[in-house]
Amino acid sequence: MQVTYGSGLSREVEDILIADAALSIGFALALGGGLFGLSPGAFLYLLPISFVAVSLSFILHELMHKFVAQRFGAMAAFRKSDSGIMITLVTSMFGFLIGLPGATMIYAPHFTRKEEGYVSLAGPLTNFAVFAVFFALGSLMFPGFGRNVTGVLFGTAPAGISYLQVAFSFIVFISIYLAFFNMLPIMPLDGSKVYRWNKPVFAGMMVAIFLLLTVVVPLFALLPGLVFILIIALVMSSLYRRVLF
Repeated sequence: MQVTYGSGLSREVEDILIADAALSIGFALALGGGLFGLSPGAFLYLLPISFVAVSLSFILHELMHKFVAQRFGAMAAFRKSDSGIMITLVTSMFGFLIGLPGATMIYAPHFTRKEEGYVSLAGPLTNFAVFAVFFALGSLMFPGFGRNVTGVLFGTAPAGISYLQVAFSFIVFISIYLAFFNMLPIMPLDGSKVYRWNKPVFAGMMVAIFLLLTVVVPLFALLPGLVFILIIALVMSSLYRRVLF
């Protein structure tokens, strides 16, 4: 996600680490079925995996927003959102996740829509790269990796799956999930700015994300979840814009 304003390295590091920790906890809870369906042992099993996956997908996503914005001469820094962190943790307790722990804030008095579009694309494209690298590594290291990702996500994987393979499975899912969520065309998410700048580029990104999602999640299981997340995200976006910063 990318919005506008920011500076201060020490605060930025603190903010992104807090946001990363909240999102890691949120994913561990959500992927385990929520607070009421997750045992302490399962949570402790998922938490390190979630932390690695989120750190790769979320921190790199936000840093790429920053670096591309700076390339265009803007000031940029990540800022956590206390209300967004609350939304992230509360939704995860119910077995789904609306991840709004903060955003890369950009100050650029003369930002064009094209520049804003490039900055917004940088995050989801980074998620594509994480997905591609770990899906390729997983396919090379583990026989049937692509087929087993779905089983790992839904708890139906064959016996004997290693912890590392489980970690790779969650990394590819979380990376492409974050790309999907951030590309939703609603404020203040990246997709709203890409859509405003270039609708064909936005459409191409969404098609690519959808195709990659179907690689790791069956279509019949994917669509209801995506529709549900979209509805919830629209509601949360309305609240988020009022109370975020």
